[in-house]
Amino acid sequence: MYLLGTGSGLNRMGRYGYLLSTCSSDLGSFFVSLCSVKNILRGKPPMKNIKSCCILLVACLLLACFAGCGTSAQKEPDPSADGGKTEETGIHFTDMLGREIHLDAPVERLAVLTAADCEIVYALGAGELVVGRGEYCNYPAEVLEVPSVQSGYETNIEQVMALQPDVLLMSSMDQSQEQVGQIEQAGITVVLSNADTLEGVYECIEMIGILLGKEAEAKELSDGMKSDLAELAEKGFNGEKSVYFEVSPLEWGLWTAGKNTFMNEIAEILGLENCFAEVDGWGMISEEQVLLRNPDVIVSNTMYFGEGPTPTEEILGRTGWENVSAVKNEAVLNLQNDELTRPGPRLVDGAQALYDFVAAH
Repeated sequence: MYLLGTGSGLNRMGRYGYLLSTCSSDLGSFFVSLCSVKNILRGKPPMKNIKSCCILLVACLLLACFAGCGTSAQKEPDPSADGGKTEETGIHFTDMLGREIHLDAPVERLAVLTAADCEIVYALGAGELVVGRGEYCNYPAEVLEVPSVQSGYETNIEQVMALQPDVLLMSSMDQSQEQVGQIEQAGITVVLSNADTLEGVYECIEMIGILLGKEAEAKELSDGMKSDLAELAEKGFNGEKSVYFEVSPLEWGLWTAGKNTFMNEIAEILGLENCFAEVDGWGMISEEQVLLRNPDVIVSNTMYFGEGPTPTEEILGRTGWENVSAVKNEAVLNLQNDELTRPGPRLVDGAQALYDFVAAH
């Protein structure tokens, strides 16, 4: 899904900067549906073949010989022989678009184009593997020291190849199939992510954990997110207040987050009523619809670059919006750090910020 914030995708500047933020896209309605990660394949350790005992009397002991072969032809590896480790045969899994990925050796050089994926990589403690990043990958701060490449709809393939990565990790929208083919022909393995929902986020974390040999860290990260969100759910607002997510500015035409999006799921967890929960995915709406539904809280993803009114000021000053509850009570939240726009670990921070804001209004 692509949300207006700093991320990979549409590079368009107006009075404010609105940059598409994260993973996948259904270009017909802004985004594409979730592809889940399933059927992860792992290599199996080879077995040692041991010869069976000699056959002394074939005619009399034929059945006994077959039984002996059946029980002694293969033995389980002795864990004590190598400290409990068995020979690795590579890394095998399915990415989030159902593509089979096979790596003969651990990843040593990783390029990551999508901001949310970049945050996951660093959260798993694998930042030292990153040799290149998409231009909108800006968190955590240390990633800014890594060379950047033009990413999003206009990803520069030559720049990617110049990094000489073993693996390129990116969202499904960053490249056309033809471009993916060009990158793979250069000997670079391409892994595609695609997360629209919280479950998709957890699956993406799991996939990246497998890719980087960080399965335990990935499980710990996902479990921590689930636990933190569960704590917020326990003290939620029980449907007492409504929220409207504005994921593109008025001058571009209003878009919002509906069902089957992680934003709507965050609203549900917090006990907030999403004014546009019936919208499937990311959909375009009208000013009139917003005015009729009269949200108690407005959450804007518009980025501000220091010119003209801030996004909050622009919303509060809209003609005809003065009777909207959120405007009258100045309950307009504009997060500038992509906490609610990237399907990654910091969604918990975004949920906490939204909870605190609503509680204060």
